[in-house]
Amino acid sequence: MEEELISKKELLERANISYGQLYRWKRKGLIPEDWFIRKATYTGQETFFPRSKMLSRIEKIKNLKEDVSLDDIADVFSPSPDDVVLTADEFKQKGIISPDVLSIFLKDHSESHLDFHEIRLAYIFNSLLMSGNVSLDEGRLALDLLRTSLLRFGNTNVDAILTRKLGVFCCFAVPCGSTVCLDKDMRQVSLISIPAVTEELKLKLGGNI
Repeated sequence: MEEELISKKELLERANISYGQLYRWKRKGLIPEDWFIRKATYTGQETFFPRSKMLSRIEKIKNLKEDVSLDDIADVFSPSPDDVVLTADEFKQKGIISPDVLSIFLKDHSESHLDFHEIRLAYIFNSLLMSGNVSLDEGRLALDLLRTSLLRFGNTNVDAILTRKLGVFCCFAVPCGSTVCLDKDMRQVSLISIPAVTEELKLKLGGNI
């Protein structure tokens, strides 16, 4: 399904921002270049944007910019940092996941250090188990799916959907923003947006990224 677009004029009015703010955020890297879509209209060339992505991104920028510099916000929206490596103890000291969940996660992890991608998986694992919506085995299945799908789709461009039908757990991954139709007897247990998790985790890790 083609993504719904919003015109620049409507975006500025809807988000209550100025032309100058929009292009300043673009120059700072807060809004990706490929979100600026030039299309021919009856009045000439106009700029459009992916509606849901832009409105969500602008809302996040406006919420963050009261307390965080634009450069720091740009870091949050940049791809996951490949140079972040923490020991298990360093990660535990951050206090962002349960020590018990971290211990379980590390039992299946042979390396003594965690890079950002594994830290993110541990963070997701913690969120799933602490929600009470999935069992330990189901959480492990979700992690296996994410490891595979992140390699296939790229390290950020993934949504993972966890479902249950007649008590049977299932999980699958799709490129971000895909429209998915579930049958009437299938219940969505959780939706994991890797870009959203990445932004949230980078803020929590703070000075380590």
